[in-house]
Amino acid sequence: MPVFQKATLVAGAGLLLVLLALSLATGAGVYGADAVLGYLLGAPEYLADDKLAMVVDTLRLPRTFAALVVGASLAIAASLLQSATRNPLAEPGLLGVNAGAVLGLVIGLIYFGVESTQGYLLWSGLGALLGNLVVLGVGLMLGQASPLKLILAGVALGAIFGGMANYLLLSTRVALEQFRFWNLGSLSASHLDALATVAPLAVLGLILAALLCRQLTLMQMGDSQARALGIHTSWVRLGVLAASTLLTACAISLAGPVGFVGFLAAYCARLLEPVALLRQLLFSTLFGMLFLLAADVLARWLLQPYELPVGTLLAALGAPALIAIVLRGGFRSLLTVR
Repeated sequence: MPVFQKATLVAGAGLLLVLLALSLATGAGVYGADAVLGYLLGAPEYLADDKLAMVVDTLRLPRTFAALVVGASLAIAASLLQSATRNPLAEPGLLGVNAGAVLGLVIGLIYFGVESTQGYLLWSGLGALLGNLVVLGVGLMLGQASPLKLILAGVALGAIFGGMANYLLLSTRVALEQFRFWNLGSLSASHLDALATVAPLAVLGLILAALLCRQLTLMQMGDSQARALGIHTSWVRLGVLAASTLLTACAISLAGPVGFVGFLAAYCARLLEPVALLRQLLFSTLFGMLFLLAADVLARWLLQPYELPVGTLLAALGAPALIAIVLRGGFRSLLTVR
C-alpha cells in the first residue's frame, strides 16, 4: 500500500475517533463528554445517575453505532454497484434502489402491518432487490454507454417507485403517519435491539463483497476478457445483487432512505485507489462512516435544542457536491460512450 494511502487510513481513523467522541457528547440531555466518558468507563458516580444511563444507552450510543453501520453499508453497496455497472456515478439512492426499498416497506406497512425491525428489514430488502434487479438489467442492456444514461434510468425508476408508494400511502392514514418521519432519513430512532438484528447481516454483506473483489476487478476490463480469464460474470453479478441488496436493506431499515453517502464515499475511495477494488472497499467503508457520523453530529448541532433529519441535511450537501463532481469531470465526457 502506498504511503499516502497509509497516511489517509491513519488520519481517517483518528478523525473517526474524534467524531465518535463528538457523537456521544452531542444530543438530547445536558450531559457532556466528561459525563458520558465517565459512564462508559464505569465511574461509580456516573453509573448511579439513571438519567445519564438512559441518555447514553437508549439515545446516543445506539445512534452512534447506527451511523457506523449505515454509513459503511451504503458505501460498500455503492462501490459494488459502481464496479458491476462500470458507472462512476452509481449508488443506491441515485439508481432508484432506495426508492424500491421504500416501496417494499410501504407494502409491508399497509398490507402486513409491519412494526418490527425484522419486518422493516424484510420488506425494504425485497424492495431493494427489485430495484437492484432493474438497475443491473438496465446496466447490462446499456453496456458501455454513458454513465449518465444509467443515472437517468435510475431517476425514472425512483420516480415510478416513489409514485406507487405515495399512491398506496393515500389509502391509509395510519401507515402515512408511521412512514412520514422515517422517509426523511434519520438515526434518532435507533436502538440497540435493532442494531443487534441488523449488524450481523451487514457484516455478512461486507464479507460477500470482499469475496467478489478479485472477480470484479478483472471485470473492469470487460466481460469478454473476464470470461477468457475464467470469471463467471453472471455469477459475480448475482453476488453483487445479493450483497448490495443486503447492505441497502440493512441501512434503510435502520435510518430510512439516506442518500449521497454511498456515492461520495465511493467517489473519494476511487480517487485514492482507482484499480484494486478490495482497497476501494476499505476506503469506502472508512469514508462512509466518517461522512454519515459527521452529518449526524452536524444535524444535531445546527438547530439545538431541535435537530434536522440527517437525510435532509445530506440531500442539501450532497446534491451540490454531485453537480460539482459532474462539472469537474466534464459534462460532455459523461455523455460519450466509454
